[in-house]
Order: sequence, then C-alpha cells, then structure tokens
Amino acid sequence: MSIIKENFEKMNITKIKNAKSNRKLTVITAYDALFANLFKNIADIILVGDSLNMSFAGKNDTLSATLDQMIYHTKAVCNGAKEAFVVVDMPFGTYINKDEALKNASKVYAKTNAAAVKIEGGEDRADIVEHLTKNSIAVMGHIGLMPQYVRSEGGYKVRGKDKHDAQQLIKDALAIEKAGAFSIVIEGVMSDVAKEISEAVNIPTIGIGAGKDTDGQVLVWSDMLGLFEEFKPKFVRDYLDGANLVKEAVKQYRSDVQNGSFPSKEEEY
Repeated sequence: MSIIKENFEKMNITKIKNAKSNRKLTVITAYDALFANLFKNIADIILVGDSLNMSFAGKNDTLSATLDQMIYHTKAVCNGAKEAFVVVDMPFGTYINKDEALKNASKVYAKTNAAAVKIEGGEDRADIVEHLTKNSIAVMGHIGLMPQYVRSEGGYKVRGKDKHDAQQLIKDALAIEKAGAFSIVIEGVMSDVAKEISEAVNIPTIGIGAGKDTDGQVLVWSDMLGLFEEFKPKFVRDYLDGANLVKEAVKQYRSDVQNGSFPSKEEEY
C-alpha cells in the first residue's frame, strides 16, 4: 500500500481502477452545490445517493426517490463540484429491464455531468450492467445490503453471515465485474466476507459497513458530520458534533437578535 495521498487529483475511470491495491478511495455523498463545493477537492468520488430521500426528505426508505429528483440534485452537485468525479444512484424502478435502464441512464447523462451511475444488484442485474456499459454508460455496482431491496428482504439485514450467502456475494461481485462495472459498493457485509470479495475481483470495492479491507470507504455526509439524529448506524464514525454545533449557533443568533446585539453598527449599511 502506498503512502497517504494528500494532494487532490481529479479522478476518471482509469485512475479509479488503478487505485486497486495502490491506495484507498474516499467517497462521500452530496446532494447540493454548497456541500459538493466543500468536498470537491478532498473526496475521490462524490455520490449523489438516493439516501437523500431519508436524510433530507424525511422518508422511511429510499424507494420513493424519483429519477427527476436524482437529476435535480445531480445537476446541483455537478455545478458545485465541476472537477469532481460524480456518481448518481439510479433510483428504484428505473432499471427494471435493459431497455428502461438504458433509457433512464441516458437521460441522466444527457441532463447532468455525472461521470457514472450506480445500480444495486448482483447476478440478477449483471445483464443490465452489461447493457449499460456496452452503450457507453459507466456503472458502479452495489451488492450486499441493498436499500432498494428493503421491503422485499423484510428490512435492513447484514449479509454474509453464512457460507452460502458469502459464496453468493462473491458470485455477485464477479458477475458485476464481468459485466463491465468499474467499481463495486459493498454495504452491510461481514468484514471477513468483504475482504474475500475485494480479493476476488480486480476492480475497486467501496465499503460501507463492510470493514476496513475494501479498497475504499463511503459515508453519507450528514451521518459522518453528526447532523442526522434519527438513527446512527454502527459503521458510522462521527467526525463532527454537527447537530449540536448548529443548534448552539442558531440559539446564539436568536439571542443576539433578541438582545439587540445583532446587527451591530459594523453589520449595517
């Protein structure tokens, strides 16, 4: 493993693939221009995740996110981070077959500057991934715990707890790689199994709740900055006490307004 890379380098598909076994990839979500601009020279990849449906729309899951909604947020992210490698989640129901997948992914490419799309599924979606990649759509795969499967699976369940499931996950990863994906998100998978998956494929794996032996990590920004208070997954590390810091700042603002100290003479025209 090479030394830690401090200087930002604009990424592309080739550079991402070459990071395999050379350096860890840092991936973070963003949903607007403001935060995308903050992340643009730090993260290797910015993911416009359908997690916005939960973090910012207050929904219980990601399933009601729409293609137009994802395109809107992707446009904003691309405007705020013109140099970033931006990946957008294809929302639930937009890739039910090869033709629908290509039509909708092409719409994303036409209306945004996203560099790639992300699709959930393993062997069952390999034909769709292959169809997209053969038609010049770059695809990031997503296996393991897949939020778009939450209702059919009966909840959010950690994967790879038995030998059969571990073997299936490896098959899923290999199928997605063969289909042409340039990387794979591994979510909610036992760490030893995620390590096996990462060793089995020649493209980078991006972990979230999958241990440290993947080729990179991804987190939802509002989770890792401590702003989302409703639920904290086990795999999230708080890098900032964001919610309390924001609340205290707004309380101070209210106090300054009420006591007349804001605005001051220096803050007047």
